[in-house]
Amino acid sequence: MTADSPADRSPAEARAAFRSGLRVPTSGYSAGFAQANVLALPRELAFDMLLFAQRNPKPCPVLGVLEPEQLSSELMEGGDIRTDVPAYRVYRHGELVGEPDDVVDVWREDLVTFLLGCSFTFEAPLLAAGVPVRHIELGRNVPMYRTSRRCASAGSLSGPLVVSMRPIPADRVADAVRITSRYPGVHGAPVHIGPPEQLGITDLDAPDFGDAVDVPEGWIPVFWACGVTPQAAVMESRPDLAISHSPGHMLITDQPDLELQVP
Repeated sequence: MTADSPADRSPAEARAAFRSGLRVPTSGYSAGFAQANVLALPRELAFDMLLFAQRNPKPCPVLGVLEPEQLSSELMEGGDIRTDVPAYRVYRHGELVGEPDDVVDVWREDLVTFLLGCSFTFEAPLLAAGVPVRHIELGRNVPMYRTSRRCASAGSLSGPLVVSMRPIPADRVADAVRITSRYPGVHGAPVHIGPPEQLGITDLDAPDFGDAVDVPEGWIPVFWACGVTPQAAVMESRPDLAISHSPGHMLITDQPDLELQVP
């Protein structure tokens, strides 16, 4: 690992690079620090989103909430939620209308921003234990899929569970489950191991978000709940405005991974 590798960058350095226009998936960035999914909704939908997260804690573990007009917090000291993510998505009435590098021009003062745990956080512990992470090896974004499982609805928000998939060597699956289960604040243990058809996924080579990766011989597809789930709910529930990270392009926070690890 070189001195200027993505893993060696501090969260502040990574956010500064993204603020300056670097647009890359953040898997492998700032090892040792939590990454977060981002979803900003109008104030009148904030309670619905909090309730949606409470009812669906696996895909929606809340790390923090920014109130209207609040652009930073202790999770991103000196940052700006409108500029410090490498790529955003803007939805109007559930339709994706843009994927800009920043959202300064479309931001509204009534937006409440939810920061939700991301499974990229537990990839560093997986790698440290010698468990391979295929999309990092290939230099790709993690593949993500809508499933046939429904989330518990809350007020105006409803939608399917979205999962991320990482193929794991068969003899390391138990290790992957054990390691990730210690990080419930970033999705925790897998929700499914094995045949994707049992989740209603018909083609692993055609993810709904991210990039496809191969499943080598002797490896097993393992699926974790994914923080893109709220975006699927936005597309189904169609609020007048929603702003999120682009899948795989996360907010890198100042929160150490170890603070999210349980015994």
